[in-house]
Amino acid sequence: MKLKQLEGYLTDVEAFRDPKVQLEQYPTTAHLAARILYTAESSFGDIDGKSVVDLGCGCAMLTVAAAIMGATNILGMDIDQDALEIAQENIDEFEINDTVDLMHASVCEPAKDGTGLAMNGALVEKMQRKFDTAILNPPFGTKPGNKGIDVAFLQAACEMATTASSTRSFLIKKADSWGFDCEVLAELKFDVPMMYKFHKKKSVDIEVDLIRLSRRP
Repeated sequence: MKLKQLEGYLTDVEAFRDPKVQLEQYPTTAHLAARILYTAESSFGDIDGKSVVDLGCGCAMLTVAAAIMGATNILGMDIDQDALEIAQENIDEFEINDTVDLMHASVCEPAKDGTGLAMNGALVEKMQRKFDTAILNPPFGTKPGNKGIDVAFLQAACEMATTASSTRSFLIKKADSWGFDCEVLAELKFDVPMMYKFHKKKSVDIEVDLIRLSRRP
């Protein structure tokens, strides 16, 4: 499948109807999602025929992309039931119910030192290395109480799968300390439209990196 064809399909994925600012819900665009999944498959073979987990799946943009690219089974996980309901609508629309399961759960829990969030150890332990690939566009961690959420998401991905594709370049050092080789694959722009009351501009492009993490032997 060509990149433009994949992006065209993904334009039909429904986004958040009432996004929650505390959860830092920003829609992943079809343009960005297509490039993440197309690169993961065309360059590394991380999607077709693989089991995939989408952490913080939201409305299932990355999940749908993974299904289109040939993943054999996908688990989409999110803390927000409203988002999961839209995700299910998207799954129904694309007729990928046989490939995708959704799970209402939190990837994170309060950190022991009380300074923010950490990986949900109990959840991750149950799913340790159950997937070939983890895909995620984690929350930025800029809202009160969300400190550390980006690192927690990436750590969970590393524990659940052997390969992780994510945006956020500053996490590379952390992942290296967990025993993963890190490679920056592309520099991308994440378009944030005017969604919340505190937004002053119609849209803002945030520079992000697409990185691939692979567990060392």
